Amino acid sequence: MNDILDEIEELNLAYLLLAQRMLHGDRTSAMFRLKIDDKMAELLLSLNARQLAKLARTNQLLCHFGHDSAERLRQVTHNQREQGLSHFHASLLMACRQEELAVGA
Repeated sequence: MNDILDEIEELNLAYLLLAQRMLHGDRTSAMFRLKIDDKMAELLLSLNARQLAKLARTNQLLCHFGHDSAERLRQVTHNQREQGLSHFHASLLMACRQEELAVGA
């Protein structure tokens, strides 16, 4: 069990560092890709190294699947489109959840 907790900590820290790097680079795009709002973006950017390490040590994964529907994930992974359009199609499918949440709010 300790090995799994160590791996969760590593993954959490990598995720948090990536999120910060993405937010520093292109905040709007990062917020969309991370599926976070402005308040969460501000909070993530404000965390220092010590706070990031503390947060990473939680025994829960901080990142999660961007899909709550197995069918939508199946559509992304079993895409029969031409190679040139597959990334575009996957992006549209993955973006749907964000839009659905915005409409439902």
